Amino acid sequence: MDRFDGDRDGVLDGAVVGGGRVEPSGVGSPRDRPTPSGRSQRGLDWFIFFLADVQTGFGPFIAVYLTTEKWTQAQIGLVLSIGGIVGLIGQMPGGAIVDAARSERLVAGLAIVTIGCSALGYAAWPILPVVMTAATLHAAASCVLGPAIAAISLGLVGPLAIGERLGRNARFASLGNGVAAAVMGTCGYLLSSRSVFLVTFILALPTLLALSSIREREIDAARAHGAVPRQADGPKNGTKKGTKDTTVLGLLSRRPLLIFALGILLLQLGNAAMLPLMAGVVTTRSSQWAPVLIAACIIVPQAIVALMSPTVGAKAQVFGRRPLLLIGFAALVVRGLLFATVRDPYLLVAVQLFDGITAAVFAVMVPLIVADVAFGSGHFNLAQGIVGTATGIGASLSTVLAGYISDKLGSSTAFLALAGIALLGLVTVGLLMPETRRGSYS
Repeated sequence: MDRFDGDRDGVLDGAVVGGGRVEPSGVGSPRDRPTPSGRSQRGLDWFIFFLADVQTGFGPFIAVYLTTEKWTQAQIGLVLSIGGIVGLIGQMPGGAIVDAARSERLVAGLAIVTIGCSALGYAAWPILPVVMTAATLHAAASCVLGPAIAAISLGLVGPLAIGERLGRNARFASLGNGVAAAVMGTCGYLLSSRSVFLVTFILALPTLLALSSIREREIDAARAHGAVPRQADGPKNGTKKGTKDTTVLGLLSRRPLLIFALGILLLQLGNAAMLPLMAGVVTTRSSQWAPVLIAACIIVPQAIVALMSPTVGAKAQVFGRRPLLLIGFAALVVRGLLFATVRDPYLLVAVQLFDGITAAVFAVMVPLIVADVAFGSGHFNLAQGIVGTATGIGASLSTVLAGYISDKLGSSTAFLALAGIALLGLVTVGLLMPETRRGSYS
């Protein structure tokens, strides 16, 4: 498969640099090899860690809490559906907002405040209008947080070091998820389900403190939006002075972005329903130990992500993106096949190692490949929204499809169907997706 051709897909021309390598214009300059301070790097680490803590409070704890407040399952389903719908349709607008913002830190800070207020609403007034408003605000705020984190990362370290930075992001997010699940589960058990949302509100404070330690002046706005930094001296050093960003339609016409979005849709279509379906199987086969086994099935992949993500980011810079994408899809295929054939509920926990591999690969590859294909467009975060929309569509359809097949033909057939979808994604990426690693790495 040919390497991604930036010029053919709307990215700027390359410039020959030392050693005969070709670098895209604006990527070989010192401005694109920044050296952010340790304070900003650590601030981003801890921001991601605490943000994962905050977001964990809005996971399955919502259903548990509202059940204790005597809500019906229909009411709970309505709240969760509203959050899901807002989260789906808000992906592209959220990315566009970050692209248009002059300060990514400000956008992220406002989103954290919104989420903190949402958590307080859940805890203080668990009535339908308040909870629906809180769910809507939380979903909308979350739509800008993902792009904002990627934008801050790209603005800090530049396109040549973004792989390692994204791996570091994934590690701290995974650690935050694990710690938060343990802390909030303990609070819910020892105190009450309401306490989970009070803890979430409190955790918004260190999240904002960590965000404030990232120095605004070290976040280059052009890099953060995927634009080529303007060169004051222009043609003298071989770059294009005042290069204009591409239009939104130009971004949408980039074939690698559309192929990648299709691949992510297939990934989520095959992946999203696997753990819930497996949880049902485990509960049927070993109801007494089901909560412990399901918890282990969640913790094992998080541990793998924490261990592997930085390595994935580094290897993506050396070997390219496509080999790692293929590994991630292959691990999902193997996982689906094993879920269909393994009967021992305890061995199913070991199968979750493959989920960790897939999660570690795509936690880094999604923003990294989007940064590659959106380079020079000025719409990096909108491109993230496009892929995020594909993610949401695939995940939404996955649970419906797997549930229908499981009811009609059994869980083993459902797992085989999900593995087949993952295999289709593997073939699609293998045949159609070009290598997007910039020419500067060749």
